[in-house]
Formats: sequence, C-alpha cells, structure tokens
Amino acid sequence: MLSCVSLTELTTAAAWILGLSIAALIAAGWRKPARATVPVARGRRSARPRAGVPVVDTSAAAPASTSPWRRIWAVVAGSTLALVTGAIVAITVALSLGYIVITLSHKLGR
Repeated sequence: MLSCVSLTELTTAAAWILGLSIAALIAAGWRKPARATVPVARGRRSARPRAGVPVVDTSAAAPASTSPWRRIWAVVAGSTLALVTGAIVAITVALSLGYIVITLSHKLGR
C-alpha cells in the first residue's frame, strides 16, 4: 500500500492544525465573563437583626519543632519516591514508544 503524502506535507498539515487549534482556544477564552447576578432570596427574611457570635482572642501554644532526623528522613523518602516514580514513567513511555515504532515499521515493510 503506497502513500501519496510526503513526510513534509504531513508535518506541515499537523503544524497548521496545531496552530489553528491554539488560535481557537485563545479566541474562546478571550471574551469577557458574564456579569455576576444578584442571588435570588429563597425565603422570607425576618425583620429582626441577626445575633452575632462573640469572638474570643486567646493565644495558643507554640507548635513543637520537628527533629533534624525526621526532616532528613522526609527528604530521603521524598527523593526516593520521586526517582522510583520517574523510573516507572520512563520505562512505560519507552516501552510504549518502542512498541509503536516496531508495529508501524512492520506495517511499512508489508
């Protein structure tokens, strides 16, 4: 099965589609939002004034500081989790791309 579209034409068409989609997104978000409306009252309001809640200002105890070992453990554990997660994502992406390339190259050879 032969293709009559060159790689340059395909890339140019993809770039045009990308540019036009970005322009459409910008145009859609460019308009001003609608004005806020006053909420409609759902029930009758009584004529009596509302009673306030008394506020008491008291000082609280200072929080205990964390130990340096706990901070070091948090840095080590967070870094390890980031590295493991990054490695899993990299392996998944590499395997997916490898599968796609191998599948498409086999289809081109037919």
